[in-house]
Amino acid sequence: MAIREIVHAFLTADRPEEVFRFALERVSPVVGATFASVYLVDGASELMRLAAAYNWPKRYEPWLGEMRVRLGFGPSGEAASERRAIEVPDVFADPSLEDWQEVANELGFRALVALPLQTSSRVLGAVTFYFADARGFSTERRGLLRIVAAQMAATAEKAALIDDLRRANAALTESKAELEQQYLAVLEARRVKDEFLTNVTHELRTPLTAVMGYISLLQEEFSGPLTDHQRNDLSLARDASDRLLALIDNLLEMTTLKRGGTDVQVETFDPRDLLREAATATKGRPDSTELRIEVPPDPVRYMRSDRRKLTKVLSSLISNAYKFTARGVVTASLEVANGRALYRVQDTGIGVPLASQRLIFEEFRQVDGSLTRRYGGTGLGLALSRQLARLLGGDIELVSGPGEGATFTLEIPLEYQPLDPAVLA
Repeated sequence: MAIREIVHAFLTADRPEEVFRFALERVSPVVGATFASVYLVDGASELMRLAAAYNWPKRYEPWLGEMRVRLGFGPSGEAASERRAIEVPDVFADPSLEDWQEVANELGFRALVALPLQTSSRVLGAVTFYFADARGFSTERRGLLRIVAAQMAATAEKAALIDDLRRANAALTESKAELEQQYLAVLEARRVKDEFLTNVTHELRTPLTAVMGYISLLQEEFSGPLTDHQRNDLSLARDASDRLLALIDNLLEMTTLKRGGTDVQVETFDPRDLLREAATATKGRPDSTELRIEVPPDPVRYMRSDRRKLTKVLSSLISNAYKFTARGVVTASLEVANGRALYRVQDTGIGVPLASQRLIFEEFRQVDGSLTRRYGGTGLGLALSRQLARLLGGDIELVSGPGEGATFTLEIPLEYQPLDPAVLA
C-alpha cells in the first residue's frame, strides 16, 4: 500500500520535495525508523543538500536547511559515492564510527541504513533511515527500502528533467520574443527603405523629366542650329538620361509592387508578337553578338495578360544576355503548351556559378558586387523581372554554369488569374 501511494504521489505531485516527504512519512513507520533524510547532490559540487526530512528532533529543525553532506564521507556520503547501500546495525559497536557515536548519542539513534538515489547514468543523492535501537535488517525491509530509493531516484530525475525543460522553455520564450522584436525591426527597416526609395525616385523623376525635355528642345533646334559635334553630345546626354529614367522607373515599380499597389492591365495578344516587340525594344546588343528569334511558325493560342509587364520582363532578360555575351549568340524562343507560354532567353556568354545563382534574383545583388567589377548594373533588373512574373502567375528559372552560357526560362500562364498578395511576399 505504501509503495502504491508513493508511486501515485510520483505521478501527480508538482514538486519532488512533496514526494520525498510523503515517501518518508509512509515508509519510516513501516520499517520502524525514528527519523529519516533525503540528500541530493548540489549541482556540480561534491556536496549534498538536505531535500526532505522526517521527524527530526525539534531542536535541529532551524538548521536543517543548512545541512550539507560531502560525497564519500559518512554513511550517506559513502552510499552516494560508492553506489551501494550502507547498513550500520549498531553505531556504538563499530570502532570505525567513533566520530559518529557522539552525533548518534545527541540525535538519539543507534542504527541506520543509507541507500543511493541513482539512475543508470548518474548518482542523484542518498536516502538515510535512522533507528533508535540496534537491529539487523530483514530481506523484506531491504527490498522495501530499495524500492523506495528507486522511486525517489526516479522522482529526482523527473524533477531535474522538468527543471531543464522549464529552463529550455524560458530560454525559447525569451529567444522567441527577441526574434519577434528583430522581425518587427526588419519589417520596419524594409518599410522605411521602400518609402525612402519611393520618395527619392519620385523627387528624381521630376527634374530628370525636365532635363530630358530641354534636351529634346535643343535637338529640335528651337534655340538655333546645332553643329554635328553638339548633336552627338546631346544624343549621348539623352541616352544617359533614358538609362537613368529606366532605373528610376524600375525602382518605383519594385517598391510599388512590394507594397501591393501594382495594377495588372489585362490585354489579349499573340504571344509571338510579345517576343518580337521585346527584342526590338531592347538596346545594347554588342556588334559581335547575334540575336536569333525562334517562334512557332503556325498560329498559337492568344494570351490574356499584362502585355507591358511581360515585354518589360523579356526585354530585361535579353538585355542581361547582351551584357554577359560580348561575342556569340543570344537566342530568344517561344514554346506554347498546356495552357502556358515558355519564353527562353539563351546566351553563349560567361555563365553564372552555381553558388551565385540564388543571389542574382535578389534586389541590388550581383555575382560580382565589387567596385572594380567588369559588368555594370544595379542588380535590380532580374529581381524586378521575377517579381513581375510571379505577379502574373508565372516564374523565372535559370540553368547555367561557368563558361557554359545561361538559359533563363519565363513560364507564364496564357490566361491571367489574380493571385493572393501573400504569394509575392
